[in-house]
Amino acid sequence: MHTPWQAAQSLKSDAKELRPLTGNEAIARGAWEAGVRVAAAYPGTPSTEILENLATYPAEDIHAQWSTNEKVALDVAMGASFTGQRALCAMKHVGLNVAADAFMSLAYIGVNGGLVLVVCDDPGIHSSQNEQDSRIYGMLATVPVLEPSDAQEAYDFTKLAFEISEQFDTPVIVRSTTRLSHTRSPVAVGLRVDVPSRGFLDKPSKNVMIPAHARARHNVVLEREARLKDYLGAAPITRWERGDASFGIVTAGTCYPYVREVLPTASVLKLGASWPLSGQLLREFCASVNRVFVVEELEPVIEKEIAALGFAVEGKKFFPRAGEFSPEVLRAGFVQAGILPAPVTHNSWTPDMMPRPPVLCAGCPHTSSFMAVRASGARVAGDIGCYTLACLDPLRGIDTTVAMGSSIGNAIGMAKAGETKPIVATIGDSTFLHAGIPALIDAVYNQANIAVMLLDNHITAMTGGQEHPGTGKTLRGEPAPQINYEALIRACGVQWVKTVDSYDLAATHQALREAINYRGVAVLISNRPCVLDPVKIKGPALQVITSQCTACQSCMNLGCPALTWSDEWFEGRHRVKIDPALCIGCTLCAQVCTIDCIKIPAPVTP
Repeated sequence: MHTPWQAAQSLKSDAKELRPLTGNEAIARGAWEAGVRVAAAYPGTPSTEILENLATYPAEDIHAQWSTNEKVALDVAMGASFTGQRALCAMKHVGLNVAADAFMSLAYIGVNGGLVLVVCDDPGIHSSQNEQDSRIYGMLATVPVLEPSDAQEAYDFTKLAFEISEQFDTPVIVRSTTRLSHTRSPVAVGLRVDVPSRGFLDKPSKNVMIPAHARARHNVVLEREARLKDYLGAAPITRWERGDASFGIVTAGTCYPYVREVLPTASVLKLGASWPLSGQLLREFCASVNRVFVVEELEPVIEKEIAALGFAVEGKKFFPRAGEFSPEVLRAGFVQAGILPAPVTHNSWTPDMMPRPPVLCAGCPHTSSFMAVRASGARVAGDIGCYTLACLDPLRGIDTTVAMGSSIGNAIGMAKAGETKPIVATIGDSTFLHAGIPALIDAVYNQANIAVMLLDNHITAMTGGQEHPGTGKTLRGEPAPQINYEALIRACGVQWVKTVDSYDLAATHQALREAINYRGVAVLISNRPCVLDPVKIKGPALQVITSQCTACQSCMNLGCPALTWSDEWFEGRHRVKIDPALCIGCTLCAQVCTIDCIKIPAPVTP
């Protein structure tokens, strides 16, 4: 039996090329080599780079696109699968919530051409609103969930997922996590295989989910689950690495290398798929050791399956349900379990690092919008985007944030519930196209008295500057029709629509007051491009006339990282200075300066 290292070296020796790839790059490479013809996604960290990388492959090989949301992306992939072509859809974990309606029906329909969903979870909540465990969606839909543990497996498992999809007539989830998506390691890659189209399968009893067809298909799904259990229990992606029989560890995904680092001689059952699980394999492994531990991030999915088989199993008793694992987390858990000795401690003190609070970028056009929102005294329903940071000091301009597109619906509910303050919903351009339009129509239809501030920064900024239907470009950078927001909003029935320059602070304040005073639905479009994406905007840096600064601190209310305290004092307070390396010359600080001491430097004459 090969060790994992020997198996990896054997694979690399047969490969055409060895490349250092991130997990997301490896998934994209595997999909391209597997003959995928259509790929669709909505950008979301940690999944964004999958489609960005697929778009670097020839357009004649693969159509890669950004879709307006994850459900649309999955519907696009399903359409390609219906025609007999292989397709991929990528999303972060909360994106699967958006796609869930189509996904649950897809589980009954199955596939024609292979269809793979890459779902990237975010343990530790690095860039998300929760720590959702997408394996539970696999259980709910009875869809297999493959769990690669490194970039090589991300590549291999993605290719295998298409084979499983077509062999078992099922969509397949390849589950990644933030750590896997963004780690980099050597990957042995090969060549693309052009898979012939299967052609459209003209079978309404399979493709059309009316109740009569769905009842029959549910039995097919249950039969498929039994066959998948047998297959995955014996598949090479599952490894039983025999070692110390006093205890054994069942694990999967990125937890596996942590287990091996902490306990290199342990008996380990490395699962290549966390759903469905083979009862026979689990019984054999558990019977071979004296104690059984399960190491899995987030929910006790595997642990519960083993417990249901009647074995005493230990897992979440020693390893947390919340947060991202690391070798240190595992080491502490195994010390508590009595498997590892307690570490020798030394009487030393390490100072805590000073935390740096997250802030909007220097010159961010959202800054002025939320200064106006805060000054309005409104109750503010926020949304998902860079601007969510405006909930923090010093802007403090958001009262609620739930999910993509929730702001407008939340605002409607506040208005109908009798909230006494004026009500404002703030939503970004990409988020508005993703999920805000139905709620805006609802607001008009139900005659809600709310103001909506559409924060148009011309890009999907939070995930790194991706195109969308409002940018006029496709994923590949090709010209595309561009949404006219005013026309779209008026078509939804909104009568009061106005566009304002975000860098005109006085005009922004005035326009928001007008929107709030309007009886009905008013939409104010705050219009300025993101200062970082797709290119960094940089104008002349401003400077403070230090001798005039009275340390009133009005400019510090912007929360701009280019504004800092100087070493000079005025009446017991620090005066302000501007870091020219960070300042982009937006002039917002000059507009709020009470004594007009912030200026654009005069040009130096030779």
